[in-house]
Amino acid sequence: MRIRSLLLTAAAVAALTGGTAAASPATDDSLVPLVETAADRVATADQVAAAKWGTDQPIDDPAREQQVLDAMSAKATGMGIDPEVVKRIFRDQIEANKLVQHGLHAYWAANPAAQPTERPDLGEIRPVIDRLNNELLEDIRDSAPLREHPSCGPRLAGAFLAVGHEMRLDALHGTAVGRALPSVCEAHR
Repeated sequence: MRIRSLLLTAAAVAALTGGTAAASPATDDSLVPLVETAADRVATADQVAAAKWGTDQPIDDPAREQQVLDAMSAKATGMGIDPEVVKRIFRDQIEANKLVQHGLHAYWAANPAAQPTERPDLGEIRPVIDRLNNELLEDIRDSAPLREHPSCGPRLAGAFLAVGHEMRLDALHGTAVGRALPSVCEAHR
């Protein structure tokens, strides 16, 4: 299911900016790498959803989620990044991924003809997610001055709109990317 349009509402932008005024221009791409990585990570949810479809594997897996949070927190410490910031950002990433999985499972349940015909191997998907997690950690580290600046919210909203447009995100994936980002600028809400 890929609808080739981006329909992001003012509410999505307001959620990212903490209700502040309009986003900065899309030409301000300083947070774009972080948003692109978050969007790439959200895109993996399609394969994860297909791997879990028709199985007893839960979408919500608190033990696995905690493993990811602990691993990213430990890596963050080694990179000189506040582990609590990383935990908040990665919690949002996990929730965004689950949002897509739940959305796809609901869509497939209502539209049997759209159900996946092949089940990807989670063992092959996890290394992709691990690579994206590491890239996201680097993006978090590299964007620290912007994330700590009062203009973070509008800059993030501009990057979100630019990436959503460039990637032609459908409504589900656009909403999920929006869900993946609120903690990026949490200190200035």
